[in-house]
Amino acid sequence: MKFYKILIPALFFGASLFAQNTDSVMIRKIYDEALANGHAYKNLEYLCKKIGPRLSGSVNAQKSVEWTKKLMEDYGFDRVYLQELMVPVWERGAKELAYIIEGKTKIPVPIAALGGSIASPMQGITAPILEVQNFEELRALGEQVVKGKIIFFNRPFDPRLFNTFNAYGGAVDQRGQGAIEAAKLGAVGVIVRSMSSIVDDFPHTGGMRYQEGVTKIPAAAISTKAANLLSQKLKLRKLPAIQFYFKQNCRTLPDAVSYNVIGEIRGSENPEGIITVGGHLDSWDLAEGAHDDGTGVMQSVEVLRIFKKLNIKPKHTIRAVMFMNEENGLRGGLKYAEIAKQNNEKHIAALESDEGGFTPRGFSVENAPQALAHFSKWKPLLAPYRLNELEAGGSGADIGPLRVIPGAVLIGFRPDSQRYFDIHHSSNDVFENVNKRELELGAASMTSLIYMIDQYGTK
Repeated sequence: MKFYKILIPALFFGASLFAQNTDSVMIRKIYDEALANGHAYKNLEYLCKKIGPRLSGSVNAQKSVEWTKKLMEDYGFDRVYLQELMVPVWERGAKELAYIIEGKTKIPVPIAALGGSIASPMQGITAPILEVQNFEELRALGEQVVKGKIIFFNRPFDPRLFNTFNAYGGAVDQRGQGAIEAAKLGAVGVIVRSMSSIVDDFPHTGGMRYQEGVTKIPAAAISTKAANLLSQKLKLRKLPAIQFYFKQNCRTLPDAVSYNVIGEIRGSENPEGIITVGGHLDSWDLAEGAHDDGTGVMQSVEVLRIFKKLNIKPKHTIRAVMFMNEENGLRGGLKYAEIAKQNNEKHIAALESDEGGFTPRGFSVENAPQALAHFSKWKPLLAPYRLNELEAGGSGADIGPLRVIPGAVLIGFRPDSQRYFDIHHSSNDVFENVNKRELELGAASMTSLIYMIDQYGTK
């Protein structure tokens, strides 16, 4: 009896060591394939240079749907298909114009209309401009002061926050909600400091919204360098008062048909259990959408390609999803979750890459402490690849709607965040600003986690 008491724990310990060694070898193979033979970088180059900007409802967005579908078909994934949805269509039109008007002097400054904004009148808008840091300051001015003015929201990122996504979260309300709050007090237009941690001459666009019953006014982002200049001039309080002029030509058209693009490798043991990995295929129109989110979609395709290349037979069905319309509507993520719920699909986990193709740092797990504790057991396997961050946190916008699926564990891929908002939503988001090795390391990191989840589940 004593012999069995000794033997059984020894057998479990030996099996555990064997499994860890097998997993370590497989993860090494995954990294070797991604770094020596990876396809993500060349695929990203095609997406950026041959197709380019991919705003929902545009010709280029449709081209990206057709190309990514063919790409996954050519890789021989078990199933590749489209998921139809309706998306908003917003067009920027001719390039915007803006000036700081100081007496008889006009100083040109770079602006970009915010996505979803209305156009200015044909002749543009000229009005005195008032600077505020937040909505409380705006409301304190009151309607008598604000009416007929342009409101300049100039709250910068908080540089003390190590994670720049936290700084973004602390500033972005002025972009999304600013036009509503200013219009309630009679403002005629809104200018918002670009959501960026760098001071340069590149305006950063992004989504904004209107509210039913509140007058719609045009809204634009101004570059951080120009924002600093404008703020400096306003603080000098020279007479005559500083005025601002801007003209933009954007418009919203009727919704159009578009698609999520989905490729999958069917599971060998539990094919009804689904593990999703994805990013968003659409991008803003100012550049090529390289980091936001060309890197994420190409890394997601690469996960499945590596599985096939290494002849890994997943236990569960692994899906790569190219979500459409994350930037100005989230319709792709909502449609994917809606259909998953309608079909009673069993989603084990979903991993999203939408924070750029920079050096991998780790993963965050949303509201699933049991899964996080389970994943933490794999830290010794991930540590050699510097995937040191495995913590509670958010996941991603497109997989967020999967919260309606019981048991689905939502995970965000976390690369280094320091440079992301230098590029995000600006004309700098081009292929040349993506580092090949960082992109490939990210693809290998994501593939490794998906492999471990497939092997050992989420709890």
